[in-house]
Parts: sequence; structure tokens; C-alpha cells
Amino acid sequence: MPSHDFKSPRLFTAEALGDGLSFEASAEQANYLLNVLRLDEGAAILLFNGREGEWRADLSRPSKKRLVLRPLARIRDQTPIPTLHYLFAPLKSARLDYMVQKAVEMGAGRLQPVMTQHVQAPRINVERMRANAIEAAEQCGILSVPDCCEMMRLADVLDRLDPARTLLFCDEREAEASPIDYLRREPRGPISLLIGPEGGFSEEERRLLRSTKGVLPISLGPRILRADTAAVAALAVVQAAIGDWDGSSPR
Repeated sequence: MPSHDFKSPRLFTAEALGDGLSFEASAEQANYLLNVLRLDEGAAILLFNGREGEWRADLSRPSKKRLVLRPLARIRDQTPIPTLHYLFAPLKSARLDYMVQKAVEMGAGRLQPVMTQHVQAPRINVERMRANAIEAAEQCGILSVPDCCEMMRLADVLDRLDPARTLLFCDEREAEASPIDYLRREPRGPISLLIGPEGGFSEEERRLLRSTKGVLPISLGPRILRADTAAVAALAVVQAAIGDWDGSSPR
């Protein structure tokens, strides 16, 4: 686990962070810090905004109804947002929340919902998805909140696929015995990972995926996995094989 201060409360903010800057906490932030955590004036917290690293800050109470957050010192420099894109067929709310949180923890730099023929939830609440992504980033010491995108049709995703990017899709019919060995044989480059719906990809979708340049199928083994479980398993496989667990920069 990376060295990090897990004792101080940590908050994401859209505000600029820097020496001499301060800003008023939102009502939600003030309620969390004062009423939930019961922090007093002068208490230390950590702030990050995805642009200027992580800052140690303190609380100031200029009046009973106002809470000001004051960045004091940068304790971690900003790191690039990971290049790993996670694409998924949306699930129902509670399981989608879990999947989003785990994808952020596992190093996804973009969350892209994809409409497939067997999708469980044909609509996506992007604001809820972003809120879950922020919460995961706050709790796990992550400096960049992933991009949270609107739903796209699978055909449109494939039409717009970056030629420099490899799209991996998990296919329960793929016979490859070791996905880690398989991925290590492939050329390095930015990776997108696609997890289908619980009903699996349709035959038409599977043909479309396999006929698209830059798309590779991988296996997660002989077990039947729920989509949220498959997400964690697949992200772990990708990170173990070609990700940042070897000390390289985030993908």
C-alpha cells in the first residue's frame, strides 16, 4: 500500500489550491466536517482537486455559519490521471455504486457506461456515478478523480476507438488459459477494458467486437462471475499483467 496519511480527513474540492488561498466550505462539506466528524477550528484535513496535488489544510470559523478551508502546504505533487479506461454495461444502482468505487480503487482513469443489448439498467445517473468516484478517491488517497462519461452505444464506442489504444473485452467463451500470460505477450500501450452485462454479449455484439481492429478478447477463467465481481477480477488481471504494480507510472 502506498505511503499516505490515512488518519486525517480528506476532501475533494473543485477550488484552486495554493499558498495564501482559502475558500468557504460548501454546506455539505461543512456539515461533514463539523457535525459528522465534529472537528474544531484549527483541525487539520487534506484537500485535493485533481490539478494541484494534495494539500494539508486547516479549518477556520470566521463566524458561526461560515467554515473556511485554508491550504497550508502541499504534501504530494499531482500525478497524471491513469490512462486505463473502464467501460461497462450499467447495473442496478447499488451494485453499480460498488463497481464504480472498485474501478476507481483499481486505477481507472475514465468510467464509460456502454449500452448493450442485454443491459440491466438502460439509464445512468452520471452525477451519482461521479459522487461515488469522488468518495472512493477521497478514501483511497487517489489524486485524480476519473472522468465520468455519459452512456454510449457499443457500436459508437468501437467507431471512436483510438487506434493507439487496445480494447480488451471479457468473453466467457474465450479459451485462453492464462489471461496474465496472454496480456504480457501483447504490445504495451493505453488500455481500455470492457465488461459486458450479466446476460453476456449478444452474438451480434461478439461478432462486432471480434471484427474491430484493436479489440482483443480475454478470459477470466471457467467460473461464472457476476458483472461487478468480473470488474474487480478483470481490473486486477490487467494491473498485474501490464499495469502500475511493477512500479511504473499509472496506466
